[in-house]
Amino acid sequence: MPKKKIIFLGSKPIGYECLAYLLSKQEELNVAVAGILTNTRKEFGSAHDLNTLAEVYGITVFKSLEELPVCDIIYSVQYHQILKQEHIDKAGQLAVNLHMAPLPEYRGSNQFSFAILEGKEEFGATIHKIDTRIDHGDILFQKRFPIPENCWVHDLYELTYNAALNLFRQTIGHVISGNFTPVPQRDLEAKFGTSLHYRNEIAAKKIIDLDWDGWKIKRHIMATSMPGFEPPYCVINGEKVFFTRGEG
Repeated sequence: MPKKKIIFLGSKPIGYECLAYLLSKQEELNVAVAGILTNTRKEFGSAHDLNTLAEVYGITVFKSLEELPVCDIIYSVQYHQILKQEHIDKAGQLAVNLHMAPLPEYRGSNQFSFAILEGKEEFGATIHKIDTRIDHGDILFQKRFPIPENCWVHDLYELTYNAALNLFRQTIGHVISGNFTPVPQRDLEAKFGTSLHYRNEIAAKKIIDLDWDGWKIKRHIMATSMPGFEPPYCVINGEKVFFTRGEG
C-alpha cells in the first residue's frame, strides 16, 4: 500500500514535539511527511525550531500556503495563519488541527487566560477538522481535565500542553486511517457555550484596577502573568507598576 503524504503546519514547542513524534513513526504509520510550513518564534529558542527537524530528515520547508502541494492529509499544530478553502482542498483525505483548548468553548487565542478569568473548572485539548472559520470544524477527538484550584495561566498552559501532546500521539493513527466519528461543534454549543478571542484582547485584561475587590485582582493577575510577556500592572501617578508571581 502506498504511503500517505502528510503536510505538517506548525510552530512553538508543541508543534515541534508533534512533528518529531510523527517523523519517528512514519514507517509504523505508513506515511511520509512530504513538507512543512512553520514560522520561527525566537522566544522559544533553537531547541524547538521545526526547520532544524526538517533539515535532519531532508524534508521540504515551504515558504507560504500558496506553495502547498496536493497531499492526503494536512495536519496543523499552532500554525499562525488561517487556511482558505483553496488550501484545505489540497488535502484529498483530511485537513485537521490540534487546538490547545476545549471546543466549542474557546476558539482563537489566549484561551488559558479567559478560562481562568471566567472561573472555569474544566479545560482540555481538541483535534478538529479545519474549515475556513477559526477553530470551527467538526470535532474528531478531545481530552478534558479539571482545572486545579488557584491555577495560574502558565500552570494551565503546561497541563494543556501535556494533554494536547498525549492526545496527538494517541490519535495520530486514527486520524491517518480515518477511524473517527466527526461531531459538529454546533451540537455541543448549547451544553458548553462558545466564544472566539483574538490576540489583541489580552492587553486590556492586564490592566489592574486597585478599586476592584481582592479576588478579582488576584484572578486577573493569575490569568495574565505569562512568562515571556509583559506582566499585569496598575498605573500609579502615570507609571506602570507590575505584578509578578512570587516564589513559594
